[in-house]
Amino acid sequence: MRLFIALNLPKKERQRIDRAARPLREEELPVRWVDLDNFHVTLKFLGNVRASQVEAIQETLDRVGGATAPFDARVTGFGAFPTIRRPSVLWAGVEATPELRCLKQDVEWGLSELGFEKETRAFHPHLTLGRASAGGAGRFRGLDELVASMEVDAGFVVRSVDLMRSRTGRGGPEYSLLHKARLTGGD
Repeated sequence: MRLFIALNLPKKERQRIDRAARPLREEELPVRWVDLDNFHVTLKFLGNVRASQVEAIQETLDRVGGATAPFDARVTGFGAFPTIRRPSVLWAGVEATPELRCLKQDVEWGLSELGFEKETRAFHPHLTLGRASAGGAGRFRGLDELVASMEVDAGFVVRSVDLMRSRTGRGGPEYSLLHKARLTGGD
C-alpha cells in the first residue's frame, strides 16, 4: 500500500485557502486542481509499504507525537515548483517554523530507524493546489504577477501527525487516514 505522513488541516482552513486560490483557477491554466478535501502538508512520502510495517510506523509516529507539543502553523502565500514560469506543481506555502522543522526531522529520524531513507532535499512545506499538465511556459505567462498579488490568511494548530494511505481512483488520488498520532509533548 502507498503511504505518506501528513499534517491535515481543519475544513475551515482548507476552505479559506481554496477561496484565496480562486484567482488561479479562474485563469484557465492547464492544471489538474486538487480537491480541497485533499489539501494537506506532506511531511514524508513512504511509497509502497508492506502491511507488516504499518504497526512499527504507527508506533514511531506515536513516539514522535508524545515528544512534540502542539504548535501553530501559517499558510504564507502561493508559488510553484520547480519555477513559477514552468510549473509542475502550484502550491500554497506553509511557514517553515522551528517547530515544524523539528517535527519533520523527528519523523525522518524515527522512520530511518525502520529502514526508510532520509530525505536529503530541503524541506519546503506546502499544500499542493494543482498539478500542471502539458502546455509550455507560454501558457503560464503572467502567473508570477498573479501569484505576487494574491494573499492568503490561514493558520491552524498542528495537533497530530497522520499516517495516510493513497489510492488511485477515477477522479484522481484518494486519501484515507490510517493512524492519527496526537502531539502531546508538554502536556
